[in-house]
Amino acid sequence: MVKFILSTIFVMLFFIETNAQNIVKGIVIDNNTENPLVNVLIHIKNTIINKKTQLNGVFIIDKLPNGKYLLEISINGYETQVFPIQLNGKPINLGTIYLFKDITEDQDLSIITITDDELNDDASAADNISGLLQATKDVFLRSAAFEFSSSFFRIKGLDSGNGKVLINGIEMNKIYDGRAQWSNWGGLNDVLRNQEFSNGLAPSNYTFGGVLGSTNINTRASQQRPGTRISYSSSNRSYVHRLMATHSTGVLEGGWAIIVSGSRRAGLEGFNEGTSYNAYSLFASVEKKINENHSINFTSIFTPNRRGKSSPNTQEVFDLKGIAYNDYWGYLNGRKINSRIKEVKEPILMLNHYWDLSDNSTLQTNISYQFGKIGNSRLDFNGGANPSPTYYQYLPSFQLRNEDLAGAYTSRENFQEDGQLDWNRIFDANITNTNAGIENAYVLYEDRSDDKQLTVNTIFNSDITNNITLSGKLEYRRLRSNSFAEVIDLLGGKGYLDINPFADTENQQQNDILNPNRVVVEGDTFRYNYNLNSNMASAFLQAQFKYKKVDFFTAFSVSNTTHQREGLYQNGRFENNSLGKSKKLDFINFGAKAGATYKITGRHLIDANVAYVTNAPTIRNSFANSRENNFVVDDLVSEKVFSSDVSYIVRSLIITSRLTGYYTNVQDATEISFYFADGIGGDNTAFVQEILSGINKQHIGLELGIEAQVTPTIKLKGAAAIGQHTYSNNPDLYLTSDEANNGGFDADFRSKDYVSNLKNYKLVSGPQNAYSVGFEYRDPDYWWVGATTNFFSNIYVDVAPLNRSSNFFEDADGLPFADYDPDLARELLQQEKFDDYTVVNLIGGKSWKIGDKYISLFATVNNLLGEEYKSGGFEQGRNANFRQLRDDKALDTSVFGNKYWYGRGTTYFLNLNISF
Repeated sequence: MVKFILSTIFVMLFFIETNAQNIVKGIVIDNNTENPLVNVLIHIKNTIINKKTQLNGVFIIDKLPNGKYLLEISINGYETQVFPIQLNGKPINLGTIYLFKDITEDQDLSIITITDDELNDDASAADNISGLLQATKDVFLRSAAFEFSSSFFRIKGLDSGNGKVLINGIEMNKIYDGRAQWSNWGGLNDVLRNQEFSNGLAPSNYTFGGVLGSTNINTRASQQRPGTRISYSSSNRSYVHRLMATHSTGVLEGGWAIIVSGSRRAGLEGFNEGTSYNAYSLFASVEKKINENHSINFTSIFTPNRRGKSSPNTQEVFDLKGIAYNDYWGYLNGRKINSRIKEVKEPILMLNHYWDLSDNSTLQTNISYQFGKIGNSRLDFNGGANPSPTYYQYLPSFQLRNEDLAGAYTSRENFQEDGQLDWNRIFDANITNTNAGIENAYVLYEDRSDDKQLTVNTIFNSDITNNITLSGKLEYRRLRSNSFAEVIDLLGGKGYLDINPFADTENQQQNDILNPNRVVVEGDTFRYNYNLNSNMASAFLQAQFKYKKVDFFTAFSVSNTTHQREGLYQNGRFENNSLGKSKKLDFINFGAKAGATYKITGRHLIDANVAYVTNAPTIRNSFANSRENNFVVDDLVSEKVFSSDVSYIVRSLIITSRLTGYYTNVQDATEISFYFADGIGGDNTAFVQEILSGINKQHIGLELGIEAQVTPTIKLKGAAAIGQHTYSNNPDLYLTSDEANNGGFDADFRSKDYVSNLKNYKLVSGPQNAYSVGFEYRDPDYWWVGATTNFFSNIYVDVAPLNRSSNFFEDADGLPFADYDPDLARELLQQEKFDDYTVVNLIGGKSWKIGDKYISLFATVNNLLGEEYKSGGFEQGRNANFRQLRDDKALDTSVFGNKYWYGRGTTYFLNLNISF
């Protein structure tokens, strides 16, 4: 027994001594300045072991078992280095490790700018992939960011709300509609480089995430690369000029670190006519390292921006005016003035506390406050004719429908010669009314949302062992939003009457019974005024396990969401259900996901993930018409999402690739649309709110990305997205309206219930199939050039759900139209498929090192061959029944044809920067 005990003690002491000596250390410095680099990530591959360099650039990793490892050294802005090491009980000193500047970061800088102009697009064309631009080196995702974004492409056919965007662990997706508004931090490319992206259902240390994954942007001052960077850009896409400057101190004596950045983007006109752009961006981050375990960081972001919108148009308009035409602007005093301006001013303030509880555990506590306004201007004309130059009665097709050939010729000539908003006529009408002692015919106003959002959370991460990591988060978010319309310009008049002239009675015409027949002037609130209040509390817990042959994880989340509307006006159409608070909506939601990666070899992996998540309806989809009343969407329930994917990954010395198959099923979604319709309940007309509920959607597809480093300087690359994204059921539909003089609505201005036969119709998600092939040449003398050819197919127009309901074929008596033709109806309701198209893009750049300064020149040309293509569109809901649609489509040119967005022609982007 004594011998056994002594032997056991000897073995234990030997084991402890052996592992105690298994130490890996080194110092990481910049090869140019020879200054130590702080916060460089030191990672033992295929384990969860991570360390970061200290202020002196030193790192030490201890308590490693004997064996062979790959040690990866990485930090944003530098080339990643990998060292093979073998531990056998003796310490290893890697000595001084030099990191070299990564010249490809200039390319990343410009990629963000390529789609920066899209980020405010009302169609949300590119916001869903903006987070991919720099946060991942995945072959397919980078192709989607580089090549597919300008074509309204959506990853897996899903809306951007399925991906989460965080800054310093704080979720930035808007509570109102679930989407991240990238314009809130646009123009700050230099300080947004530190991003951690989790693809799809992969685990994240900061959030449970969404089906499209999550991006966490780290703005800690101590983790920004020290130095100064100044850049100038020129483009013909959205803005014309951009100037940006950034300075980072690095970590100073006393533990302080400061980074400031600012930019200015401006242009009188982008690719589309009349689309002015005016944006400033300001950023400051200050960090104080209190001691070895505690650090506090304060970040402020303010990016006020104004941009002129561009209009979707019918094919008739494009044929007459071209793809750059925009009907929202007109000349005033010799200048192009756009009537529809989007303005965003929403500062962000956040305070973060970082606490290293031990070598293996951290606790991060955050508080953020965002406030400000979003405004969208437009013309109102309750006393005048529609001023839009593309109003259907002003176009040749309307005259042809009435067999007025002379009128059609005149309309065509007038539209081709001018075809813009007539500001002078608007001013003249208002001046004439003023002289006659009556109110304005026209007014320019702004739809406003003034939000105040508070977020508080705490995030815990702990490496329980070398193979197990535990993560958790508690978060509370609160939104207080005030929405109203505000007069911004009387356009030469003296006052505007705040009524709805289309309502039946004088009482119903009042937008606010408490202030009847009110005449408003500049700065006054009118039309509507209400508050939206929302509270969200959530928690998530996640465990990750990493071993030699398999990695796996599991994560769970739970949340509680409440929404409530509070009307500040008593609307005359909804006298008993507009003023005061609505009922409070309350939703309990949960999510669960799991995944595993099996390592066939070190270079061949199989990855599989599965998730089931429920999501509370957004505020936008909770109230039938929040501008006018407190009515809640009927039978409102949480959305259910099931998603799974399987990937085969290859990481050889020459080839890097990923092939993924995915399946996502969405159930009980809700969508609300607003439009004017002819042919409701037979032959009635009204401006309606269309509520589509119980929507099921199915997303199936393959993603392939492949790169081949065929020589040290030449890389071949390709990507493919093959998807089928469809409605998978026939959802419920009903209409609401405030126009009581039209039939088909009950006392609450609600239609009867319909079923919309949408099953198997294609979802609008941009091209459902997208392919890219290209090459890249990188010369050892720091210049590079590349080209890609991109092919897009299976692009569909967004269908009108009401036309797929019984309203399409029923007359006012509820019976089918006597002249209804099922075969013709089937032809009329065929979903339009756009032509396939090909786009060629070029890219190139050159970098120089002069002393301690880096100079870089970068340029891209998109759509080199000037291909004209439809990138998106929708059916107008105006022709709501068989007779209306049949008669319209019988014309050579439809009066209410589908409206489209066209991709841009040939565009360029040029960037020159210097860093030191």
